[in-house]
This record gives sequence, structure tokens and C-alpha cells, in this order.
Amino acid sequence: MNIAIVGGGIAGLAFALGLHRHGIRATVYDAAPEFREVGVGITLLPHACRELAALGALERLEPLGIENLESVFFNRYGQFVYRELRGRHAGHPFPEIGIHRARLHSTLLDLARERLGPDAIRNGMRCRGYAQNANSVTLQFARADGVTEGVEADLVVACDGVNSAVRAQMHPSDRLCFAGINTWRGVSVFEPILTGRSYLRIGTIATGKMVIYPIVGRYDEQGRQLVNWVAEIQRDDAPMNDWNTRADTADFMPVFEDWRFDWLDVPALVRASIQMLQYPMVDRDPLPFWRDGRVTLMGDAAHPMYPRGSNGSAQSLIDARTLAETLAASADPIRALDDYEAARREATAKVVTTNRS
Repeated sequence: MNIAIVGGGIAGLAFALGLHRHGIRATVYDAAPEFREVGVGITLLPHACRELAALGALERLEPLGIENLESVFFNRYGQFVYRELRGRHAGHPFPEIGIHRARLHSTLLDLARERLGPDAIRNGMRCRGYAQNANSVTLQFARADGVTEGVEADLVVACDGVNSAVRAQMHPSDRLCFAGINTWRGVSVFEPILTGRSYLRIGTIATGKMVIYPIVGRYDEQGRQLVNWVAEIQRDDAPMNDWNTRADTADFMPVFEDWRFDWLDVPALVRASIQMLQYPMVDRDPLPFWRDGRVTLMGDAAHPMYPRGSNGSAQSLIDARTLAETLAASADPIRALDDYEAARREATAKVVTTNRS
């Protein structure tokens, strides 16, 4: 079986690794001419770590991040509201880990190249659409060198993100949903906050919200950590932020300028940033179907969701394992795609709608 994976992000690489476990080969096509270290922090929930452990990736990832001990909630005045233990400390068999997204991606990429070989991942291949017949699918790619290339496959799995070209062809009336929430994300070199393994939520969307957690334990000789922070603000008339572009503190810091508590100086944390980006908080409405013939969707291409509870990456990893298993279990690939959709479409739709509340 010849499977083409569109998109070499977390979902695409995890799916390729999952297929390899079952002896099924795939080729990953990614639009980027080369993979670069981009993004900021990400939290891997215990069920995400479970999926990564099954791929043989968790043992490499754990030393690269920091295991969360607790989740702590404060109001906008820095007053304590609630605390709960996380991951193994709460009795789960797997940890909850804060890690730089680039470290997660590079680990999966290294594993894919080691196991599948370097030729299994092709960069500079931007998908422009697909055509199919009863027996195969032909993908059209715009290559980085300006040449258009057609690629034939038995199945196509689109893992090309929230702005998926494959989803756009499959569901041409589908639109991004933006409810006025913008985010600004940064990574700072900073002294450990509280336990040094605390996941912090301060304030609310209505008044301004900060999410803060460490992603590298001992970053320098002074014992400082690499700390990820996310500022979230909802404004009814807000224009949508650009994607993954450099942030300007003037756009959000007036809301947080007086957030100076006896246990944390939020403006000082922001000023200590070595990287600061802006994003809109968007999702898309759940779809009535993911499969079109021999083509299906996965990860953010299938179910982009608000980043509430750090669930996006976890759901993508579960998608990847589920489809790899259904393809390995069925002699009929179309049946396998349907079994995957039956297991995952309604389940992820519930997460999308729940995250909006």
C-alpha cells in the first residue's frame, strides 16, 4: 500500500511512525522548504504521552522538557483560587510535560528519518489539491523550485493543519471561526515560579488571562528556567491577529501592566522574553464527514480547536494511532478509513464544542 501524508507536523510524523510500527510504508510531503525551529511551548497531557510512549518517543522527550507537578489557578489580582496535582503526581501512569514545540517536532522528525529513511520525507511540496478515481489518488504539489508535480497514492491522509488545502477542496464552504480572542505567546528566561514545575492560570478571558509554565528546567548557570507564557484577551470588535508573527507588547501589555504579585511580576516575565509571537484563537465547525473516497483528514486539518486544556496535540496523536491500527487490521483500506472516522469524528467534535465554552 502506498500512503501519502500531506503535512509533516506532529500529526503527520506521528502517523508515519505509527504506520511503520505495523509494517506500512508512507511518504510525508511538507510545504516548508526545510524544517526550522519555530513556535513556543506546548503541554503534553498524560494521554498524549501515552501515545508518544507507544511510538518509542517519550523516553527521548522527557529529558527535553519538564514534568508538571501541579496546576494552580489565581484571579487577576494574584490571589490563590485552586490547586490540583497533574500527571503521575495525580495517579496517572504517564506524566504531563511542558516542552518547546520545536523539540517535540525535531524528536519526531529524527525518529521518522531513522526508521523510514530520509527519502520518506519530502520538503518544499505545497499541496494544491487532489483528483481521484476508484483505484488511486493524484495529489498536485507546487514545489519550492516552482515546478508542479503530481504524486499518485493509494490513500491520502491530510495532516496539513488548520488552513488545510485538502479540507478546503473537500469542504469548500468551510470557514475559520473567530470569536474575538487573540493570543500573544512568548518564551522567557526567568527564575523558577512557585515549585518550578507549576502550570499557572491567572485571570479570565473577560479581564485578560495568562497561562504560564516552564518548558526547560535548568536553562543557564544561574538556575533560571525557560518559561512559556500565553496572554489571552477577548474583545468584541477585535481584528484577528496575524499567524505566527512577531508580537508587539503595546497590543496586549496595557491589560497586564499592573499584574505585579508578591510571587510573580508578570510584566517582568514578558520583558524577559527571548521570543514573542502573536496568533488568533480560532477553530472550525465540526464536519459532517472526513473521508472523500480515498482521502481523509487528521489532526488540525480534521478538527482544529481552541487550545483549551492542551488537547489539540493529544487528539492529533490519538488520530494517528487509531488510523494506523485500522489500516493494519483491515484488508479493505476504505473500510479502515471509515472505521477511523467512526472512532474519531464525533469524539473530537465534542472536544471542539466543549473548548468553546
